[in-house]
Amino acid sequence: MTYDKSREMASLAYHALEEKKAENITMIDIEQVSTLADYFIIASGNNRNQVQAMADEVDEVLGRAGYEVKHKEGYQTANWILLDYGDLVIHIFDTQNRLFYDLDRIWRDGKAVSIEELEEGKKDNVD
Repeated sequence: MTYDKSREMASLAYHALEEKKAENITMIDIEQVSTLADYFIIASGNNRNQVQAMADEVDEVLGRAGYEVKHKEGYQTANWILLDYGDLVIHIFDTQNRLFYDLDRIWRDGKAVSIEELEEGKKDNVD
């Protein structure tokens, strides 16, 4: 998958999370520090229903765009849902578990990316 496709997926996922009122959405470009993916997105919800709704919305939006989830974990308990799309991995936490696992700190070697930077890069087609 190309880096442009990764950016497109990340942009779609970001907006899907926003649509379901996700809190503290963080995008991290990990392409230079890991072979796991190009981007991580980390977001929080206030309760089980919201966390599941966020995951459902991401899955639906990316599915309509032709991207299939390769692996999904944690949906039933909804304290940490992981959605793996290959070059994009999305972590949706409840507030307490996000603080506990602190992936933002663990992946601080990656580059934090704003939605504006991500979408500007997409328009410029810069790799």
